Parts: sequence; structure tokens; C-alpha cells
Amino acid sequence: MTHPPSPRIHGLDTLRALAIALVFMNHYMLFVSGTPTFGWIGELGWTGVDLFFALSGYLIGNQIFAALRSPQGFAPGPFYARRLLRTLPNFYVVLAIYALWPAMRGDSVLPPLWQFLTFTQNLGLNPGTAFSHAWSLCVEEQFYLLLPAVALGFAAWRRSLAWAWAAIAGCVLGGMLVRGYLWTHYVDGNARSTYQFYKLIYYSSLCRFDELLAGVALALLKNYHRGLWTRLTAHGNSMLLAGAGLLGLAWKLFFDDHYGWAMTVFGYPLLGLAFVLLLLAALSPGAVLNRLRIPGAASLALWSYAIYLSHKQVCVLLAQQLVQQGVRPDDWQVLLPSIIASLLAGWLLFRLVETPFMLLRDRWVPARSGRSQMAQAPL
Repeated sequence: MTHPPSPRIHGLDTLRALAIALVFMNHYMLFVSGTPTFGWIGELGWTGVDLFFALSGYLIGNQIFAALRSPQGFAPGPFYARRLLRTLPNFYVVLAIYALWPAMRGDSVLPPLWQFLTFTQNLGLNPGTAFSHAWSLCVEEQFYLLLPAVALGFAAWRRSLAWAWAAIAGCVLGGMLVRGYLWTHYVDGNARSTYQFYKLIYYSSLCRFDELLAGVALALLKNYHRGLWTRLTAHGNSMLLAGAGLLGLAWKLFFDDHYGWAMTVFGYPLLGLAFVLLLLAALSPGAVLNRLRIPGAASLALWSYAIYLSHKQVCVLLAQQLVQQGVRPDDWQVLLPSIIASLLAGWLLFRLVETPFMLLRDRWVPARSGRSQMAQAPL
């Protein structure tokens, strides 16, 4: 069975390209240059992961809710098969390189392989370990596992949509309470407060689902509140301004006090709301973000998952070689080759691994619904 090419939504491509660019700048600062090479935006580049979460929450939620409302219904088996064929091949290839090629992990210790294979590596993760950035994939895979079961449970329960909204709000509130408790008891006053923050809060699934839930809420709004969705997307440019303003506020507050109690508790829901507004703008037919086609953004969006998995250590290894020639790691002579090498590595992984498995996926498990947007799913 073959499918015609899926039309891409330029706004989603732009947001995904922004997400991977932010992550690259942050990782380059942390693991290569050790200095704010990209200024304040590099220091806040970790929020690119949260943007990926919001995109995943919406795209996966939209696929599930649209299927639940269709005559065919939602089939968990094909859903899981398509998700695994989408995410595992790239991940396994990069994991194998880390495991079999010691230079890839440098002086860092690689956590036990079973933690990667079971997607539990992020639970109690020690900062500084090899392939640590796979933590976000673990959170996403756990999300992929749970959301269909929860959605099917609510559909079978046949209760009012108010219960679904209450569940989302309750989960967001629960995450805030958990972060507040962990910060108060294990971060505040601790001699290794930053280490504890990352290990117990930043990498934890219980603390990092705010943006995923925000994306799910947006998908719920689109599929079950069509009138409100139509009214909101009729004001896409206003959504863009509001989202950009709220994101600017969140960035300012995180820049001033990233590890403080207030931002630990309230900062992630604030990011989630900002990204939902930007997603609304990207999905609004008349909005600038929806219609603007930025050269290269579609390609960068397509390669973003492969780039995310491979870029960090590619930059580290390349910089080590160039620094030996007397070049500073924050000079353009290191930065530019690092950008090119990251794009090349991502493109090769996309072409040689991801693309063949995507073709097999479409042959073995054809999409039943939501194809145009699922083709743009970040993971």
C-alpha cells in the first residue's frame, strides 16, 4: 500500500527546527566550549527539549483522539508498532556506537544497557554519564506507553469531557507538588544542590511531563471542542504574540533563577502554556507562523531526531581534535565545523537508518488516520 506525500505544516517545521537549534546551542555551551558561546539564548537552550515535549504531546494526542472519534476506532497494536519502528532504530544504532566504541563516551561512564533498553535510564540518572541526553527519549517512550491506555480508559468510562480536563489539571498540579517536595527536602541547602536538582527533578518522569500534558490538552481541545478551536485559530497572530511574550517571560525568570523553588514548581507549566500558544499559532491557517516557510527548516525538522541523538558527542570529539591545533573551542573555527558535522551526522543517520525503517513501517503498519501531522512527529 502506498501513500501520497503528506503536506507539511510549515509552522510545526519552524518550531521543531527552533527546538533542535536551542538544544544544540545549550549542549555546545555545556560540553564543548564551557562558555556562553551563544549568549543568554544558549544558556536557556535546554528549553528546546520542552518544546519537543509539547510537540509530541499534541501530535501523539491528536492521532489518538482523532482515531477514537473515527469509525475505525483506535487500535493500540498498530500505534505501538509504528512508534517503535519510528524511534528504536536510530536509538539502537547510536546506543551501539556508545557501547562498542569507547572513544564515543570519552571519560564518562555508560549506565547499564538494560536501563537504556527498558527506557528507565532517566530515573535517578547521574549527571555527566555517557549518552545522558537520552533521558528525554525515556520520558517520551514512557508517555507513548501510558497515554493510549489512559485515553482508552476514559473512552470506555464514557464520562463527561470535564473528567479528562480534570485529570490533566490534576496531573499538572501533582507534578508541581512533587517538584516542590523534592526541592524542599533534597535540593534546598544541599551542598550538591545542582546535582540533586538534575538527578531528582530535571530528569525525572514524575517532574517533566508538564509540556507533554500541555500538548495533549491542545489535542483534546482540537478534537472535542471544535467551536472553540475554530475561534482560537482565527486569531493565530494574536496567539503568536501571546506565546512569544509568555516564552520571553519564562526565559527571563529561568535565566534569573533557574534552580530556585518558584521556577522549579511553576516554571515548567509556564513553558507549557507558552509553547501551546505557539503551537496554536503554527496550526492557525492565517497566521504568519503557519504560512511562513523558512528555508532549511523542513530539512532540519526531518533530521531533528537523528541530530538530537548524535550531535553532542560528535561536537565533543571534533572539538578535541581541533583544540589540539591551538584553536579555542568557542572560536568559529571549531563552532562552524561542529555545526556542519552535526548536520552531516544527523543526515546520515536519517538517510541510512531512519528512512529505511520508516518505509518498512508504512509497508508493514500503514497509518490509519492523522497521517499529515504524524509525518511531522518529532520522535
